[in-house]
Amino acid sequence: MADLVVGCHERVLNITLNRGEKRNALSATMVEGLLGALSAVDPARTDLVVLQGAGCAFSAGFDFSGIDTANDAELCYRFVRIEMMLQTLHHLPVPTLGLAHGASYGAGADLLCACGVRIADPCAEFRLPGLAFGVVLGTRRLAGRVGAERARRLQATGDIFKTPAALQYGFISQIAARADWPNVVSSIAEQVARVPVDARSHFSRAAQIDSRDSDLADLIRAASVPGLADRMRRFRLANR
Repeated sequence: MADLVVGCHERVLNITLNRGEKRNALSATMVEGLLGALSAVDPARTDLVVLQGAGCAFSAGFDFSGIDTANDAELCYRFVRIEMMLQTLHHLPVPTLGLAHGASYGAGADLLCACGVRIADPCAEFRLPGLAFGVVLGTRRLAGRVGAERARRLQATGDIFKTPAALQYGFISQIAARADWPNVVSSIAEQVARVPVDARSHFSRAAQIDSRDSDLADLIRAASVPGLADRMRRFRLANR
């Protein structure tokens, strides 16, 4: 079974994380698949990119499978590839929509945060625990959504916050039950289609501060501190 299901219908590109048995944890293979699918988006043929997860969750975040034998360099490289995938999503010249249900944790929450419009089921929950194992991932994007002080608090505590709080913080844009998502997607796609393609691309470039180099540098500096693998193993044991 494919880790990703990608399909296009009426200029809407749908990307579904398809590791439901793993709560759509982001394996290296899935990250590369996402990066490839997002890099291939053609603004001339696509009005909207929609991301969602199969099964009981949007994404449980970093896939810890194999962590017992991984070394620091391997894990640092995986985080670099995750950051590059998130940057590609965040800077797409095409509107993006994330649909979250169940858990959106760690890199899964970062994936949602990178979407332009973020809609969550009323029972969804979110967590950003990366600082617990010393990884600075997506901090500027998060601060852009919720403000610098709240971003610090959410990352420092690693506390779970639920849909109502996520809306209040600005982490998500809207609350909608999963049964209503097809109508929400159709409505947003219709709105987007009214705007000329060139105007959308120009707006995307003008509206976003390009901090990609700084974000990647911050991640590498943090992840390259010796002991990353040990920190991650301790985190996994403490959160089983």
